Formats: sequence, structure tokens, C-alpha cells
Amino acid sequence: MTIEPHDAFGWPGISPTFSAGDKDAVTTALGTTRVWATIGGGILNEVFWPNTGRPQLRDLGFLVSGEDFWTEVKRLATYTVTTPAPSVPLVTVTHTHERYTLALEFLCDSRRDVVVVRYQLTNLAPASGPLQLHILAAPHLGGNGHNNNGYVLDGALAADRDSEALAVINDGGFTLSSVGFVSASDGWQDSNTHGRPTFTFTRALNGNIALTGTCSETQGTLAIGFANTIPGAVSLAKASLAEGFDDLAATFTSAWTNWCAAAHLPDGDQPLDRLAHVSLMVLKIHEDVTYPGAIVASLATPWGAAHDDPGGYHLVWPRDCAETGLALAAASLYDDARRMVQFLISVQSPDGHWPQNFTPDGAAYWSGIQLDETALPVILALKLHELGQLDLPAHSHTTAMIRRAVRYLADNAPFTQQDRWEETAGISPFTLAATIAALAGAAISGCLETAVAEAALSLADTWNGRIEDYLYVAGTDLDHQQGTTGHYARIAPRGTVAAHTRVTIANRAGETFDSAELLGLEFLALVRYGLRSPTDPRIVDTVKLIDAVLASSVPQGTLYHRYQDDGYGEHEDGTPFDGSGVGRLWPLLAGERGHYALSAGVDPTPYLAAMAASVSAGGLLPEQIWDAPDIPERRLFTGRPTGSATPLVWAHAEYLKLYLAHRRGINADQLSAVAQRYCAPTSPVVAHKVP
Repeated sequence: MTIEPHDAFGWPGISPTFSAGDKDAVTTALGTTRVWATIGGGILNEVFWPNTGRPQLRDLGFLVSGEDFWTEVKRLATYTVTTPAPSVPLVTVTHTHERYTLALEFLCDSRRDVVVVRYQLTNLAPASGPLQLHILAAPHLGGNGHNNNGYVLDGALAADRDSEALAVINDGGFTLSSVGFVSASDGWQDSNTHGRPTFTFTRALNGNIALTGTCSETQGTLAIGFANTIPGAVSLAKASLAEGFDDLAATFTSAWTNWCAAAHLPDGDQPLDRLAHVSLMVLKIHEDVTYPGAIVASLATPWGAAHDDPGGYHLVWPRDCAETGLALAAASLYDDARRMVQFLISVQSPDGHWPQNFTPDGAAYWSGIQLDETALPVILALKLHELGQLDLPAHSHTTAMIRRAVRYLADNAPFTQQDRWEETAGISPFTLAATIAALAGAAISGCLETAVAEAALSLADTWNGRIEDYLYVAGTDLDHQQGTTGHYARIAPRGTVAAHTRVTIANRAGETFDSAELLGLEFLALVRYGLRSPTDPRIVDTVKLIDAVLASSVPQGTLYHRYQDDGYGEHEDGTPFDGSGVGRLWPLLAGERGHYALSAGVDPTPYLAAMAASVSAGGLLPEQIWDAPDIPERRLFTGRPTGSATPLVWAHAEYLKLYLAHRRGINADQLSAVAQRYCAPTSPVVAHKVP
């Protein structure tokens, strides 16, 4: 590489990372656009293009400078996040500082692969001198912060890497532009040395780069275009600016308003109603356009600011995809739910199972096998069939999918290579319940050939009758302490029953736990899928135990840990999870506990309220919330999202299902024929005694 006079110094820059996993908001447009944007720390974070699995930008932030100071707005952490309606993700962020306010409006162009940002900087102390606004953008083209090329072109800041490119255009132009290597010649380092950006480098090649531009005015509009070439990205960005922010916003808002209206939700004036609208919107935002029906788990990378993970949670897990489809079906958005089925059919393995997760184009990413991820697509298809929204003729693609999945489940259950937390092999009550429901539901639906249906139903009956043999224990120290007779264990490792072994706890450096006393909320699936009555004494006793052992009260309400000694979360000092840590509270699990409460005739509102009080600044449900004293310097506050992943699509699906079950009496997950077959009067308690 020949070094030119205006090339930046400091190649290749520091090792890149992504943005923090806790997002304020997420957005996309409903149309032909193929861009998805996240907002975190009050600025634009990852932008995905041309599908939900491919981040192209780490972030685009703002610096404000005056004659005697400069600030980076994302470090202020004093901002508000608003939208015009709960189900319209046209996001406005307002930053406040003693010297200024900065209002930022974010939207995606409905017809072009462009993110548009309108800004207005207001000087609160004009007597102290004028202010300038500067942008600082960090391309991560192809999901990779290495080997990016940056350029200052005529009126544009641009970057490319292989056949992917972006361009940033300002409608008023930039009075100063530069490109540099991160932590050496970038705009932040320049400002830290000189009090404002001063560099004018026009090229930085093959590294971790940042683009810097000084806006000519204190108000205006930016457009960030994405294409296979820089000229293409520039032309798209210019076209969006030519259409104008207000016209783009009108099209954007109309499309979102019309789509969400089909769910007939109450007005979002109250917190619980508002989160239902937001949840519906979040589920839709996470659907791919290039690959319709593909739902990624989150447009976030857990603890992304601490490491560079090209997968993150922007991968499709069949479980999360099916859970989303069930939630959308409960909201009467059947076309959307059917797309999930169609997509899952397209990526099913020939032997009938689904990979642990995969990119939106169907390429397998991790290699584990979780049997619930084979059962849940079947349950989604059968639920749509039960609702009269999906036919199952003998020669349909859906019927063929169900038959392949049933055969795989019959051949491989009841032991799963991984439980739903992707950590432990064995028999999990959640996985087993979903498997039994899928086998029995498929057999009863009539979509299986007669001999296969009889065998599948017999197998489901057998496994249902052995649930307690595998998983129910009695007389443990835990039972004695809490006054219970017995309980369902979280998992029975392969080749054992729950009473007779120890379980290795993931993320705990080989630490083990007595399997007979390891609790989780997985057993609640026995009630949810209609295999056990909510008043079954064994269920009631286990609920008593999880409420005593796994529940924790925070200002927002009562939430739950996954299991004792969970190691997936920040360390005690708040440093990010790095393969070990301390598991925190999951709002998702409050939803599962709320579903049980509702089935038992108890008002689930406290569980809905606890979830609703756990949201981010923009109303998103996190994977985990912080359950320890505040650590402000790490942005960790009791009862608020951790750095794991916000939003978690699964949590929003769970909330929407519980909300609709409470308001409309809809059981999104249960197949009526399965519940009628199994949810009979309580059978005698059979348990493995523990010495």
C-alpha cells in the first residue's frame, strides 16, 4: 500500500468491538427497505443491511464543541427517548447538557436502503460563543471492524469492504471532513487533543476506521446509504434527502399505523397496553425482508462493547421464531405467522430437525441440537391449523415438514443434546412437554399416516406417563426447608433420573449442583402445553419452591432467575460476562410465571406490570435486568437492563401472549386436543426418594 499525503496515521487502529447490547430503541420501515437500525446510548448504533443478520455500522454518534469545551453526547447519559405512538418506531432522542440540547430523529426510508437522521442543536448559552456539531461514524462492513476502507469524497463520507459500502451525506454539507484509524487518528482522539475535530485525512485503508464530519449548520438532516458500491450508496442517500424527512416520515408512520391496527389492541395510554403495542412492533421489526419469516433473536450483540462477535443475537433460533409466530397468531396477524412457518419449512434439515441457530439465509451457525426447536415449529403449524388458518392436506409442504419433525423427535427424544438455555444435555421438562405436545398434536390432527399417527400417539402417551419417573423428586433438603412434598427438577442428565446425579453448571468453571435440588421454571411448560393441571399438587409444590428460591423482588416487581448459581451475566463488580459471571433476573420468566398464574385462576397483572417496569428508555424488554446495587460508571442500575441484550424478541413474544391471554382469553401455545387428552384428574404422586 502506497501512503499518500492525506492518508490517516495509526494503521490499523485498535481491535474493534460492537456497540453495547442494551438498546434504547430499534426501528425499520415497512416497505422494500432492507435496513434495520438500533439506537443505544442515545445515538445510532448497529445498522443492518441487506438482512437482519448483517451489521454494517458500529455506531454514528455526535460531538459538540464550543470555544472552551467539547463533549461526546453518548457519554452524557442524560437523554429522553420518545415515539409518536407506541407502535410507530419513529424515534426521537433529546440530549440535555448545561450548554445545549440536541434533538435527533431517526427513521428508515421505506423505499431505499437508507437511514435518515434529522438533528437540531440548540445553544443554551449563546453568550459563551457559538457551537458546532460533528458526527463520528464507525463502519463495520460485513459485520467486521477489520479491513474497512474509508474515504472523504466530494460531499460524502464513505467506506467499503469487498462488495459492501456505505455513504454518509449531510443536506447542508460538511465544512470539515476526515477519516482515521480508531484510537489514533479518529475524530474523538483529534477532539481530545485539540478541543474539536481538526484533521482532514481523506483516506484510511484496511483497518478499524472512523469517519468524521463537521456539520455546516446546527440543524439539518443526515442520510446513511447502503449499497454494493460507494456510488450506489451515495445516490441512495441523496435521493432520500431529496424526498425530505417530513415526506419520508409520513409514509413511514402511515405504514406502521395501518399494520398495527390489524391487531385491534387497546390504545397504548396505559403502561401494560403500551408495552403490548411496543411488543407487537418489536416482533415485526425483527422480521427479515430479504428472507420473509426469518426472525432474529435480537438486533443486538450481548456485551458487544467488550468484544467483536460476528454472530451476536442477530441469528435465527427456531424457538424464538416459532414463539414469535405464536404471538402474532394470538394477535390475529395470521399472514405474518404463516410466513414464520413457510420460512421454517425452507430451512428444515432433511432428517427433520433444525440447526441450533442460523443466519437469516439459512446457513447454520452453531452446531448444537435442541429438541424443543424441532417441536415448536410443529406446534406453531398445528396451532394455525387449529385456528382454521392453515390447511394440512396430505401433500402440502407443511404436512411434510411436520412428518419429518415427528420422525426426528420419535427417533431422538426424550433426551436433548441441549436444553433451551443451550447449556445441558438430558431430559428437560420444557423440551419434553413441547415434544409430547408436538407428537400428540400431529397424530390427532390427521396429518400423519395412520400407522405413524398411532405410533406417535403411543410414544407421546408413554413419555407423558413417565414425566414424573424422569423428573419428579421428593424428600430433598430443599423440600424439607420449604415444607413441600416434592418437586420437578430442572433437568435429568442423560442416562439418569433427576434424583441420582449432579449437574455441571455452565459458565461456572466446572462447578456442579445436585440435580435433585436444581430448580428452574421449565416445568411450567407441563401446564402450558396441557399435560398437567395447574392444581396438580406436584406443580403447586414446585411453584412454591421457585417462588422461594428463584424469585427476587426489585423496585419494578418480582422477577426470576433461570436457576440457582446461574453464571450467564455480569460479574459481581459489573464487568461484562466473559465466559463466566453471575446470572441475573429475566423478565421473560415473569411472563412464564404469569401464564401459570392465569391458568390457576390468579390475576397475572403483577407479572405483566413487573415486565413493563423493566423496559429500556425506549420501552424495550431486556434479556436480563441488574439485581444488585447501582454501579453508575458501568450504567448498571437496580431493576434496569444489563448489558446482555435489549430487546429480547422472545421476551416481547412472551409478554404479548400473556397480555392477550389475560385480556382476550387466548391460549397461544396450547393445542386443545392435546390438553383434552392429557389434562385429566391428578394421578398419584410417584417420586424418586432421595436419601
